[in-house]
Amino acid sequence: MNRRLLGTAALAATLAVAAGAPAAFAQSRTLSNETTFTRWANAAVRATAYAEPSATARRVGRLRPLTEDGFPEVYVLLTEQRDAAGVTWVRLRLPQRPNDVTGWVPRDALGPYHLLHTRLVVNRRTFRITLYEHGKRRFRARVGVGAPGTPTPAGSFWIREKFRVTGNSLYGTRAMGTAAYSDVLTDWPGGGVIGIHGTNQPGLIPGRPSHGCIRVRNRDIERLYALTPVGTPLRIK
Repeated sequence: MNRRLLGTAALAATLAVAAGAPAAFAQSRTLSNETTFTRWANAAVRATAYAEPSATARRVGRLRPLTEDGFPEVYVLLTEQRDAAGVTWVRLRLPQRPNDVTGWVPRDALGPYHLLHTRLVVNRRTFRITLYEHGKRRFRARVGVGAPGTPTPAGSFWIREKFRVTGNSLYGTRAMGTAAYSDVLTDWPGGGVIGIHGTNQPGLIPGRPSHGCIRVRNRDIERLYALTPVGTPLRIK
């Protein structure tokens, strides 16, 4: 580009800022590709999430400190951008209805970043769950998914919480809460959240026995639980 064009571009940018247009971004980087590397963070404050990286943009959600079950809430981070004023914004996935919503929050609304290299994929047609690490298959098992009237939703989600279960429970021996939400009540306490958990009815796997949750035989959920860190992205297809 010649000097005249450069001068014209600089003048246009100056006029845009003076007119109140959003400032151009000085830096940008990818935080997660959700396949071989993913970054996540907890909320540091109850901040508003915006449709664009600007406090004047449309509001699309709000950060919260805890999940429905009282565990620290987890947010998958997609992109980080620093604007010309020096403010760093982060685009992240929001655990809420409707599913697959993303928003922008200031960097200081989040805690430290955590990096991982795992990924989960659930195939509702073949009734399989597969765990990948660094892009390579690490674990696979058969599953049960939602019945036709209470389907397991498709989309991009992640693991938000993990806990052990005692007794002869509907959830088997281990459970992991995801960021997927059903339009109807599920087996999860409080209803609506899609979980990945064990079962006291292993004979129903593989199949479509649930209200939306993903059921795994107890011997499989115990291994999957040990291999899957909180923050792992989950693709349901």
